[in-house]
Amino acid sequence: MIGGLVGMNNNGGADWGENILNTVANQTIRHLFTRSELVDVTVRCNPSSKLLQGTVDSFKMFGQGLVIRRDFRTEEMSFETDAVSLDFGSVLKGQISLKQPTQAIAIVKLSETDINHAFSAELVRNRLENLTDSRLTNLSGGEPVSFRDVRLELLPQNRIKLFANADVTNQIVPISFSCTLGLAKRRRITFNGAEFESDRVPEELQGISKILMGVLVEILNDMVDLDRFDLDGVMLRLNRLETQGKTLLFSGYAQIERIPRTG
Repeated sequence: MIGGLVGMNNNGGADWGENILNTVANQTIRHLFTRSELVDVTVRCNPSSKLLQGTVDSFKMFGQGLVIRRDFRTEEMSFETDAVSLDFGSVLKGQISLKQPTQAIAIVKLSETDINHAFSAELVRNRLENLTDSRLTNLSGGEPVSFRDVRLELLPQNRIKLFANADVTNQIVPISFSCTLGLAKRRRITFNGAEFESDRVPEELQGISKILMGVLVEILNDMVDLDRFDLDGVMLRLNRLETQGKTLLFSGYAQIERIPRTG
């Protein structure tokens, strides 16, 4: 079988090692996502004989419209590794198995539209609805309170405006505030320095709206934790975030213990 692989060529002139690796890698990475508009994986191995010892020079992935866990879409995602040690036998079986963990430089771009869509995902709604925090039930006469219709607007200099409605004993209380996005422990997105925006809240509801805002900010600070969304065997850590127009850009690295089978 190896002799047959040595004789393989592709139209781009890549040798047999890169040819088979690129084919297997593209198939493997595509299966990590619920849906994808574009996945382009490039593996470099020169000379191809290095693959027999399980050594790859570099591994690059670029994707667009990648959907993770059915509801979380990324506008773009890319990562790039240095040399990687893998099991050549797994490649012949149509899989990629690492001999040892590796790190990759990672860049993730989210659109404002996709971020707002994520607020409707079941995983997120479960943390925003039917809440029994005493600060909320004190306002509702003991009934659970839900935050709904959450929507944010990206602003320059890592700032956002966020709007929501709170269902408090069948009364809808609008909430509006602005804040600055930050990072905590390289894995948690934080909402810092929240400033109440009164223009969208009726005067008679502003007092209760401010209380609800404080609770919602605490929930968001605890909720947007990358460890909740990690692919099996892949840990993402962030060094920087930046708002760019209607997109939010993250850069950092991925610690890859193994290539997951599904996303």
